[in-house]
Amino acid sequence: MQSVQNFAAKVLENVEKVVVGKHEEVELVVIAMCCQGHVLIEDVPGVGKTVLAKAIAKSIGCTFKRIQFTPDLLPSDVTGSSIYSQKTGEFEFRPGPILAQIVLADEINRATPKTQSALLECMEERQMSVDGVTHRMPVPFLVMATQNPIEYEGTFPLPEAQLDRFLMRISLGYPRKIDELTVLERQQVTHPIDQIDQVVGVDDLVRIHDMVKASVYVDPLIRDYIVTLVEATRAHNDVYLGASPRGSIALFRTSQFRAAMRGRDYVIPDDVKALVQPTLAHRIIVSPSARIRNVGASAVAAEILDTVPVPGTAGKRK
Repeated sequence: MQSVQNFAAKVLENVEKVVVGKHEEVELVVIAMCCQGHVLIEDVPGVGKTVLAKAIAKSIGCTFKRIQFTPDLLPSDVTGSSIYSQKTGEFEFRPGPILAQIVLADEINRATPKTQSALLECMEERQMSVDGVTHRMPVPFLVMATQNPIEYEGTFPLPEAQLDRFLMRISLGYPRKIDELTVLERQQVTHPIDQIDQVVGVDDLVRIHDMVKASVYVDPLIRDYIVTLVEATRAHNDVYLGASPRGSIALFRTSQFRAAMRGRDYVIPDDVKALVQPTLAHRIIVSPSARIRNVGASAVAAEILDTVPVPGTAGKRK
């Protein structure tokens, strides 16, 4: 697992030259990137969501596109469209910004449901269909979407089907005072995003992804623990809709990569527990009565973590 540790350490160190004081949050994004999963960053403006996406892309050398979602954005503005060429007398496909390895979907909840739905096929099936022709997404393909949890005027809440396609939902939060002073110092002359370089390659990311999936062992007791946690979200009294099997897969896969980033070729319960909130909370829809009592999905996930027994492990497979 040394190669995974080296890969993650290089990316983390490079990104943290720009995003200061958010080690755990940056690590979660790196885990999602290694899993080739999508990330929803839900936070107030100005805390570094866009900068984080750009820093990740520059660190790996990925192609990067940014889409500013607005109410008048059309699906074809995202996916691209076929345009008639007078020179050739044929329709030519002009790809949209979604055909990039890392796509920043900024303020995704400001687009209409029709435009939001243009992302569904791209995110899950890694392809898109335009005018009856299927186009494969690049490898890797990661959507980093942002939304403001405070301002709801002129927004369209993401449907459950789309939320379920995000591997993780994270929040950066405001920096500590000492970290904010560091930000001011680093940006006095130029923005540090302009000074960071590529530290790993896309081929390294693909190799790490395949290696960890095949070589990190998950004991049957840990697998049972993962499924029990997900089942508990469906049976909770305050939950209207619990996490789907896609949530089980997300928790399983991210636990493998967290273990590998810590030098282990096996998953322990602490890996699973650390990832329950980012992988499951956004898949939980609380009941109306729970909302009246100000009970949120994060509180439900925390309660489930406290009540579901943590298993012992049979250890590494021989």
